[in-house]
Parts: sequence; structure tokens; C-alpha cells
Amino acid sequence: MRYFIVDDDKASRTMLKNIIIDGDLGMVIGEAENGVKGLLPILTRNPDVVLLDLLMPELDGIETIERLRSEGFEGQFIMISQVVTKEIVGEAYEKGVEYFIHKPINRVEVQSILKKTTEQFLLKNSLRTIQETLAHIGLDTLNAREKSVKEIVMSILNDMGIIGGAGSDDIVLIIEHLMNSSERMAQLPPLKELYEAVASKGEFNQVDVKKECKAIEQRIRRTILTAFNNLVSLGTIDYTNPEFEYYAPRYFDFQEIRKHMVSIQEERDEEPKVKINIKKFLQVLYLETLEKYQQG
Repeated sequence: MRYFIVDDDKASRTMLKNIIIDGDLGMVIGEAENGVKGLLPILTRNPDVVLLDLLMPELDGIETIERLRSEGFEGQFIMISQVVTKEIVGEAYEKGVEYFIHKPINRVEVQSILKKTTEQFLLKNSLRTIQETLAHIGLDTLNAREKSVKEIVMSILNDMGIIGGAGSDDIVLIIEHLMNSSERMAQLPPLKELYEAVASKGEFNQVDVKKECKAIEQRIRRTILTAFNNLVSLGTIDYTNPEFEYYAPRYFDFQEIRKHMVSIQEERDEEPKVKINIKKFLQVLYLETLEKYQQG
């Protein structure tokens, strides 16, 4: 499980982080002192669970959840609070909070709640897998080729922890478009052409297509950034992790990966800016998909 902690009390963040690590409950991939500073890293790193304080300056816990949900974040929330009323509890559950952790923080309570959250997470994933499997049953042979390409791409994206989001759907459509083209190309066409090819499949007029192309680029950039951060987290914890060893140097500038790993290891307050090369990512993904497809 991948956790992100948002709390204006540094001592609370440290306690929660230590409980997670000592209890072998997962890894903490980031933390922030308030909701405002937590929004972007949560959206880009896409943690499984966000632990956040109810009362924080600038943006409280409830408002943070609302902002994250409006941006499409689908992870789970656990609220941390010292003062809890029935009204607050009711509003929090309506916004999607799974559990409450009471302050002062108790190790036994935190471990118990996080274990329950993990069980729920695994159960939801199992049900999703079953639903996806059933949805594929009965596809006719005309869709067999498209299905195999999609499965290859989704398998690769899954290894990098970016399956399921809108950006990953856009990436799949782009690779399917390239694979279905009459000529196999060594170099990708301009990204604008690829975005237009995906956007044109929807019911858009000319103006809407332009807007959708910009939206597609933003979704893909965010998804690739999530993959970058996932690989950085994997490499920081275990440099020999097979997914890290395989994908990090192929899909990204490894110097960029290494720079961010050092930043995490040294616990710097400000993270270096990430340079994302969308075309390189799609180029490598296309060539790898083509190779696996030809191998059968």
C-alpha cells in the first residue's frame, strides 16, 4: 500500500510514517503540511490511501477531499482529528472518508485501521479484476487483434502503476491507432496528430476537438508523471526492484530519476521539477508493444 500524509503537525506526520514503516504496512510516498501543498503531489503520485488531518490552515481536510475528488482522484481517505462531532463525522463519510484516526495518535488503533483499509483495497481490486475478466468474455474474432494490443499496453502500464486513469485510456487509444495504421513507423508522427486521431473518435465539432486535444495532452502528461514518481519511489526503497530496473532507464531520463531519488533520500523540503518527455514515453511504449505483438 502506498500512503500520503497531510497534517500541519510534523510530529504527527512522523509518528504515522514510523507506524507504517515499523508495522510493514506499506510505504509513505509523500507528505505535506496542509491541503494546498498536498493537492498536486497527491494527484501526480496517485497514492492508494491519503491520511489527512481535519483541521488545517488554508484548506481543511473536508475541502481537500472535495478538491481531489473533483480532479478525479480515486484513492481512499482516512481522516485524522482530535475533535470529532456527529456533524463532522457525517459530512466526512459523505465525502468518502473510510475511517477516523483519533488524536493523540495511538499505534494500535492506527495499525488496526490501516490493516482494515488494506483488506478493503485488496477486495475491491479482486472484484474489479473479476468484472474486467467477465467483460472480455464473448468478444468476437474481429476484435481479437485490437484486444491483444490493448492487453499488451495495459500490462506495461500496470507494471508502472498507472492503469485505470483517463490518461492511461488515452495512451491505449494512441498505441492502438499506431498499431492499426497501414505502415509500421520507426518514429512517431507529431503528437498533435495523435491527439487529433484520438479526439476525432468522439462526437466533437472542430472547436471541441481542439479543446479535447489539450485535455488529452494534460491527462497523458499527468499519467506519465505518476509513472515517473512511482518508479522513483520503487527505486528509492529497492534499487534492484525489477520494474524499476526495466522501466526507469527505458521510458525516462535516468539522470532525472536519480535526481529525484536523491531528493527523497535526503528529505529535502523542495522537490526538483520533473521534465516529462511525452513523445519519448509513447515512442518506447509503441516499439515495445510492437515487439511483443509480433512475438505473439
